[in-house]
Amino acid sequence: MAVEGSLFFGIYSQTKVYLQGGVQSGEPRPQVIIPSAAFSGAIISFVLGPTDLIKCRMQIQGTDSLVPKSSRYSSPLDCALKTVKAEGVKGIFRGGCATLLRESIGNAVFFSVYEYVRYHMHSNIKANSSNHRNLVDIGVGIASGGLGGVAFWLTVLPLDVAKTLIQTNPDKNCPRNPFGVLSSIYQRAGLKGCYTGLGATVSRAFPANAATIVAWELALKMLGIKRD
Repeated sequence: MAVEGSLFFGIYSQTKVYLQGGVQSGEPRPQVIIPSAAFSGAIISFVLGPTDLIKCRMQIQGTDSLVPKSSRYSSPLDCALKTVKAEGVKGIFRGGCATLLRESIGNAVFFSVYEYVRYHMHSNIKANSSNHRNLVDIGVGIASGGLGGVAFWLTVLPLDVAKTLIQTNPDKNCPRNPFGVLSSIYQRAGLKGCYTGLGATVSRAFPANAATIVAWELALKMLGIKRD
């Protein structure tokens, strides 16, 4: 997550500056925000794909699972090595298409909500002192980041469900098309099945993304980087 976060925000910020072409506009511009966020999401998907696969495979092999002890992974590295040995290098990127779609679409939604909520909240909130200004910035970061995170997962949770099923399927020749997997889920369990884990995911999304945005904005201030 540390590598993913630094790459993600760095690529988003630099792409946004490039697409703005030196034009500074206070109001959010969707023609800049959406491609910048989608591009950065697509790039980090190549980092998140393998790490998500390892995480998911280790999470489903709990002590009470049906996975034989002899087949369990002792560490993330052990999981990565066994996956490569059994499926080749491309095996570690299983579910990559679903991850790319999740990250590009989801982050386009995330940053659109974040930028617009941030802009309108700052436009309607006046702070008279620098101390109040810092509190306002933190409050706005919590609200805009949290709402952006919730919007992200409401939009792409079905893709995440499909990704997890693809990555954890013991059959290395299992279907890899996320839309085919989602179609199968929908036929068996309806829309509810496509949103399995929604409550836990949204409960985590607000505080996690609020903290991420506040940390990012504070880091920019500490580094003396102006946030447009």
